[in-house]
Formats: sequence, C-alpha cells, structure tokens
Amino acid sequence: MVVESKKSIQDGVDGEQYDRKSELTAFDETKAGVKGLVDAGVTTVPRMFIHPPEKTSENNKKQLKFPAIIDLDGIEEDSIRRKQVVESIRDAAGSWGFFQIVNHGVANSTLQEMINGTRRFFEQDVEVKKQWYTRDTSKVAHHSNIDLFASPAANWRDTLYCLMAPNAPKYEDMPEACRDIMIEFSKEVKKLGQKLLRLLSEGLGLNPSHLQDLDCAEGLALISHYYPACPQPELTMGTTRHADISFITVLLQDALGGLQVLHDDQWVDVPPNPDALVVNIGDFLQLISNDKLKSVEHRALAKSQGPRISIAGFLSTGVKDSSRMYSPIEELLTEEEPPKYRATSLKEYTEYFHAKGLDSTSALTHFRL
Repeated sequence: MVVESKKSIQDGVDGEQYDRKSELTAFDETKAGVKGLVDAGVTTVPRMFIHPPEKTSENNKKQLKFPAIIDLDGIEEDSIRRKQVVESIRDAAGSWGFFQIVNHGVANSTLQEMINGTRRFFEQDVEVKKQWYTRDTSKVAHHSNIDLFASPAANWRDTLYCLMAPNAPKYEDMPEACRDIMIEFSKEVKKLGQKLLRLLSEGLGLNPSHLQDLDCAEGLALISHYYPACPQPELTMGTTRHADISFITVLLQDALGGLQVLHDDQWVDVPPNPDALVVNIGDFLQLISNDKLKSVEHRALAKSQGPRISIAGFLSTGVKDSSRMYSPIEELLTEEEPPKYRATSLKEYTEYFHAKGLDSTSALTHFRL
C-alpha cells in the first residue's frame, strides 16, 4: 500500500524531487484502486494525485446557469412539438455542446439499477474485483486511471470499462455484480443514441437517418466511474478537463453531482436530476458537422462526500481502430462555409490524441484546415 504523509503534500508544493514511478507502481500493484486507499484510512491525498492549483480552481467570474432540461415527451406523435425539441437540441448542441433530457425512454428503475450495479461492483471484496484489473481495453477492464503512468497527476477515481457494441463480451466474461444491468442499460442507450442522432440530423437540416447511416452509433463503450470520498478534494480532481473522442456521449450521474462544463471560459455545474440523462457532443460530431455542433471540455470535481457514481455511454464507430474516413458532411458545405477539417479516421485521431498526451484539450486543432 502507498504510504501517505503530510510531507508528501508539502513536497508537491515546494517542488522537491521524489520517486514518482515507484509510487505509481506500488499503487497500481495493489489492484485496489483509489477505493483501496480510502478503505485503508488515508487522511491526506498522496502526491501522485495532486494537481497544480490552476487545474483545480473554479475560476467563476460570473454565475452561469446550465441550459434548461429538454423534454422528449410527445415528439413521435406531435410534429410541432418535435420541431421545438429539434430546435432546442440544435441550439444547446451548437453553443454549450451539452444538454439534459427527460422522458428519454429509459425507465427510472433501469437508471437506478445501473447505479446500484456499479456500486456493487466497486464495493465487492477486493480479491473478487482484482480478477478484472487490467489496462487492456480489448476486454472488460477495471483500472484506476488508464493513463496512470503517462498523466502529470492521477485522478481520484476508479473505472470499469466494457465495449458493449457491436460485439459485447460473452455473458460469463462480464462481472457477475453488474452484468445483467450493463446489458440492459446498454440496449437502452443504443436505442436512445439512435433517436438523438435522428433529432440532431434534423437540426442540421439533413435527412433524419443521415448520422445513423454514417455509423455514428454503431459502437458503444460503457465506462462506469466510482469516485470515493476524498479527504482533500481541493488538491485533486475526479476527472481532469477533456473533450470526448466520440460522436455523442450519454451520461448517467447520481445525486451527488460534480460534473462541470466549460462555457464562456467559466466552469458551470451540471445539476444532477434523477430523471435526466446528460448528453454531450463528441469531437467527431463537431468535425463532421463542420463546427455547427460543439465538442466542449468538461471535468468532474473530487468531493469530500462519496462515493459518487457516473456511467458514460460513448457512441462511436463499431471499432476504435476502424479505418473509415470521416470529413465534414457535404450537404453542410457552401462557398461561404467551406470544410474546416481534413478527413481522418477514428484510429488516426485516437492515436494522435494519445501520442501527444493531450490532457486539457481535444485534438481537433491538429486536423483543422
């Protein structure tokens, strides 16, 4: 187990050298994650988790409110209602890059059981949980910080990753604590993703099936995060600022909150709502929409209360190493609005992103013409 002390935090302040790799290795070899630290009774944040103050600051010069929740009720039967919802989604996706939806078709019981199942997985006996601990995301993967050995500072969270579509793992290869609900929840997120792509296509003035026909929701990666209570949340982050490498992301968050979106250079809270799902635009949808839809940076705070649980469904092409090329959609281009990006594949984009170690921005600027 990693040894903590007040000196380790002082070291982070005065710049004194220390053997970071040994600390990371010792932490990783426990296979117990951040929850293992908390269960061991740590009262200070180990140095490997400490972020520079500018990374954790709120930077709130003015109070901004997250957009109003969008209600999807009645959009299949009422054309006027559908048009209003399409406009609301288009406006939110084009300015904030984020919005919340209710009456989305996923039962509240399914949402709650997904949160409960995630909690069951992370709170089971560590010896049972260890069998899933790996950094190989070609399989079901439990880990703490996938970029642990590459990032400047670790985040205060543990993760369960599973690629659920187009080819889900065998039933017996998934964790017993949550496999049934993961399968059910994933089916619902896939259906919802296809509905959202139709609405976004209409908002762009395209045929309703346009984005779906581009395989924007063929694949689904389910990533469940467990954020234990943190003894010094002001020193670290739950998740550092980033944009998503996806077309769209559907997020379920519990009642604790902590998700923030960067808007007008301000961090804005995304208020938790037990009936709502959070939707955000990913880098690839910004690219193919030629900047009409925005992929926006966001983060999650570390909190003194916990655990906080969130589950993100990343909708993208069927396989992350796909060589299919994507570029701005022809129907959206004019002489006044020429293409802003060169064509790229998810494989090339992802490889560039990780090679550069981008921890505070998307890679979109690299592909801009």
